[in-house]
Order: sequence, then C-alpha cells, then structure tokens
Amino acid sequence: MNAAPADQIRLLDVQALDVRLTQLAHRRNNLPELAELQTLEADLIQQRDLLVAAQTEESDTSREQTKAEQDVDQVRQRAARDQKRLDSGAVTSPKDLENLQRELTSLAKRQGDLEDVVLEVMERRESAQERVTELTGRVDAIQAKVDDAATRRDAAYAEIDAERATVTKERELTVADIPADLLKLYDKIRTKEGGVGAARLYQRRCEGCRLELNITEVNDVRAAAADAVLRCENCTRILVRTPDSGL
Repeated sequence: MNAAPADQIRLLDVQALDVRLTQLAHRRNNLPELAELQTLEADLIQQRDLLVAAQTEESDTSREQTKAEQDVDQVRQRAARDQKRLDSGAVTSPKDLENLQRELTSLAKRQGDLEDVVLEVMERRESAQERVTELTGRVDAIQAKVDDAATRRDAAYAEIDAERATVTKERELTVADIPADLLKLYDKIRTKEGGVGAARLYQRRCEGCRLELNITEVNDVRAAAADAVLRCENCTRILVRTPDSGL
C-alpha cells in the first residue's frame, strides 16, 4: 500500500486522539467515586435491613404491649366488679364471701403478673425504638454520603463526556483527509493490537513495541519509497517515518 507521507504522519495524530479516547473511557469506568459508591451502597443496604428489622421489632412490641395492657385492664375491671359486689353486702353466704375474697386475691396476683409483663414489653419496645432512632441516623448519614459521591461522579462524567465529544470531533476532522484504505488498515491493526495501529519510527526504534530495528530492517526502510506504507516486523503496526527516525 502507498500513501502520501503527510497522510501517514497524520495517522500519528489520529493515534494520539484514539489513545486519549481510550484513556477517557478507562477513566470513566474507573472513577474513584464508583468504588466509593459501591462500598457505600452495600453499607446502606445492610443498615436499611437492620433498620427494617428494628422497625418490625418495635411494631411487634407495640402490639404486644397493647395486648398486655388490655389483659391488665380486663383483670382490673373484673376485680372492680367483684370488689363492688363484696362492698355492696349483696353476698351474705360465708362460703360465697370466701370464694369472692379468694378470687379477688387471685385477680390481684394475676394483675401484678400482667403488669410485670407490660413493664418487660415496654422495656423491649423502648430498646427497639432507640435502635430505630440510631439506625435511622446511620441510614441518613450514609445516604448523604451516597448523594455526595453520586454528585461528584456525575460531575466527573460530565467533564469526561465533554472532553470525549471534543476529541471525537477533532478525530473526525483529522481523518477526513486520510485515504480510506489507509484508515481502514490503521483501524484494523488498532483493533487487533490493543488500541495502537500506527507508531512513529524514532531513532530507529518502533514506538509501538519499543524495539530497535536491526541493521537489515533499517536498510529496508531506507530503501523504501517515501510513500510506501511500512509495517513493523515485530508488532506489525504501521511504521511512520518522520525527520527524527534516525535514518
């Protein structure tokens, strides 16, 4: 393949732009904010799960407390009715009076036991409420960090995308005057060789593979026509000659 020396040198400009686009893509995919967000979001999920568990416990103990208080109230009402009967004098039979007093004693003990249950449930509910408050604070704090990291990520994305658009436009203008067949060869090699399709020959060294040409290769390059499109024998990339090639 033949191409004007100026077109071959222009390939180096395209290569530099492609390298910059690759760097921008790598930077976009490896922003520190992305790793930060991944860690924060995992922590946020964990704390939210703990918060849901604490809220569930608080809700359960609330219902349990209500039920225990209702049980106490029922025993209290029954004891009040029995006490009213006893005080009214309507019960005159010694045996009935004894049974009534025995029941009042039993109800008093039952009420005491139930009130102890209420206190125990109240303590568990208060503990759950404190846990909910604590975890809510943690979740809010982590969410604030997530929001901050997301804002910084989006700002970095915007900056990178703006530069990428500029570089892409510059590449479009640069390749416009390069022969299609030369550009096609360059793109094919670039895809195959890790993003580098053309390399400068500098002081007899290929800047693609960083290897110095041997004397036979140097003589072949010297003998080649100025418009000949040369390939590096080591890395197969397009070898672009410049005034600094050391020939």
